[in-house]
Amino acid sequence: MALLFWKAEHTMWFPSNHKGADQVARLERLVTRHDVVINGKTVVWRKRGEGRPLVLIHGGHGSWLHWARNIEFLAQHHQVWVADLPGYGDSDSLDGTDFDQLVNTTRQSLDALIGRDVAIRLMGFSFGGLVAATLASRRPAVDQLILLGPAGHGGTRRPRGELQAWKHLSPDSLAWRAVMRHNLLTHMLHEAHLIDELAIEVQGQSSLRTRFYSKQISRSGGLTQALDAYQGPVLLAWGEHDVTADPKAAGSQLTERSAQRKAVVIAESGHWVQYEQADRLNELAYEWMKSTETTP
Repeated sequence: MALLFWKAEHTMWFPSNHKGADQVARLERLVTRHDVVINGKTVVWRKRGEGRPLVLIHGGHGSWLHWARNIEFLAQHHQVWVADLPGYGDSDSLDGTDFDQLVNTTRQSLDALIGRDVAIRLMGFSFGGLVAATLASRRPAVDQLILLGPAGHGGTRRPRGELQAWKHLSPDSLAWRAVMRHNLLTHMLHEAHLIDELAIEVQGQSSLRTRFYSKQISRSGGLTQALDAYQGPVLLAWGEHDVTADPKAAGSQLTERSAQRKAVVIAESGHWVQYEQADRLNELAYEWMKSTETTP
């Protein structure tokens, strides 16, 4: 069992006038948007960089902006493709909430962009970790798999409190922003001082545009089976204070079944580890991919 402890140090569509909106708009200018139609449904991808493809899959109540603090760094070394999953962000909703359909539609849209036999590296966060693991189990050309706070482990959760309702509030009002901040601190981030304008913007945009609800799927297991069906190297990473899992227990459980799996706990971070500890996670992912890479 390999369990390590990593020690610390789109276009806007609702009224907004704070710094977070400017940061999102800047990021949108840095990427190119690709709309792919699969069985009459549009799946939206964004691309930055050149090199070997690295595919990023966001979490539930999320969008491509879950990777707002990672895209630029990773694109220095890869051709980064970032999805809005079906039913999230700019992508169309599916007819229903079938998990297999979501995974298969995502895979088909990716293959239409880069080719079904092109080898990729795949990184998924939270519900997107379960999506990524399932996709990797079904797509032969996945060389490396990174899962951040993945859903579907079926183990212990450590809730920090109750999320607050927001649908009755006016988007971007003071009350709305207060709820976004509360929910970020309750579920996504551990340190209150790291809840900045960009985090609130991402949380707000993503929440408003979520139409595929993943909670029941995320808590129904399935991650172990997906990983057992994938034969490549896997990096699993959790923030030390992740509320969706007991990182040490989940890491031990998921790595004991294969010597190719490595688990890391990143200190001073909550669930949204690639945002709260972006520099550390970016370096960790890059170094691990370099150490386990194979010849294309």
